[in-house]
Amino acid sequence: MSLNIHELEPGFAISEAITPSDLDEVAQRGFKSVICNRRPGEADDHPDDAALSAKAKALGIEWRCIPVTPGDYSDADIAAFGQALDDLATPILAFCRSGKRAVHLWAHSKSQGASCDIPALLAAAREAGHNLEEHRSLLEQAAANQQ
Repeated sequence: MSLNIHELEPGFAISEAITPSDLDEVAQRGFKSVICNRRPGEADDHPDDAALSAKAKALGIEWRCIPVTPGDYSDADIAAFGQALDDLATPILAFCRSGKRAVHLWAHSKSQGASCDIPALLAAAREAGHNLEEHRSLLEQAAANQQ
């Protein structure tokens, strides 16, 4: 079964939850890095990221874990995600259970960059099946603070 991967911008995509065996497909599709946004123990299928990170390492994929609670993203979480986007080899795949946390962290970190196009962020998220309209004012405020 093929993973449901959505590219949000060149070099960055999101996915729903992945398993260690899914990482073979992630590698075959050319991803160089993976960001995990799931919290340890959040579900039976995710006791922690040990098996995932070990498999990623075996496949030569860079691994970063930035665990967050759905809907609760601190400034430190957003900064860590932005740093991962800057540091990790591309293309990058970020995932959580549904992809929602990954797309939220991406949008919030991108909104803090110079000359961010908020409508383009919202459109990319929408095309990936995630509506970020409720975050529009926060994203716009963050973008305005960078100008």
